[in-house]
Amino acid sequence: MPRSPLHGFSRSDTSRAEAFSDGVLAIAVTLLALGLADPPHRPGGLGHALLAQWPAYLGYLASFGYVSVIWLNHHQAFVRIRVMDRGLHAANLLLLFTTAALSFPTAVVADALRADTAGSDARVAVALYAGLAAAMCLSWVAFYHQLARRPEVLKADVEAAYVRHGRLRSWAGALAYGAAGVLGVLVTPLLAIAVFVVLPVFYFATSEGLPKGRDGGHTGERDRAPRPVG
Repeated sequence: MPRSPLHGFSRSDTSRAEAFSDGVLAIAVTLLALGLADPPHRPGGLGHALLAQWPAYLGYLASFGYVSVIWLNHHQAFVRIRVMDRGLHAANLLLLFTTAALSFPTAVVADALRADTAGSDARVAVALYAGLAAAMCLSWVAFYHQLARRPEVLKADVEAAYVRHGRLRSWAGALAYGAAGVLGVLVTPLLAIAVFVVLPVFYFATSEGLPKGRDGGHTGERDRAPRPVG
């Protein structure tokens, strides 16, 4: 029986997007680990040299936690996604684009803090990290926006509040990282680092949704917005 011709960008299942995303996230975590190295030291000075590179440990902790909750929330999203369209592929690639770049500001922050924890370079470094972290949150806003625009790509039993709460969590993260960057520049870089370490805990704790939305029911045909044509 002849197959009907494909027209335009065809929708597909999520398997390729999930496999590619897992690979990118795994590489992102590996790049973070490469920032932890045997520090140069004189004989007998290894302990001091290891302690002296504490900013690298903090940076790794903050960034590993961030990538880990991205992976967790990404998995939670794809459990609910039925098919991929072009807009959702684009939003997913944007999310991976920002995540893959995280090792760069992590290394910059570690080097700047080792030189001077309160210097101008450290302030610029935490502003750079905060800017990229906020961009990562905004990429999630774009991802959830696409789900809201195309609810037909979601499975029928998705929680009614899932997309809305995802947007709220993403906007909250963008604002929190932005505020951390401002505090790091105007007050002290160490305050920004503390926020960078704590925020992934918030995302982990809310990975199943905001507290009032976890038992908020499921979307059915009555709860969904009208599906766009095409």
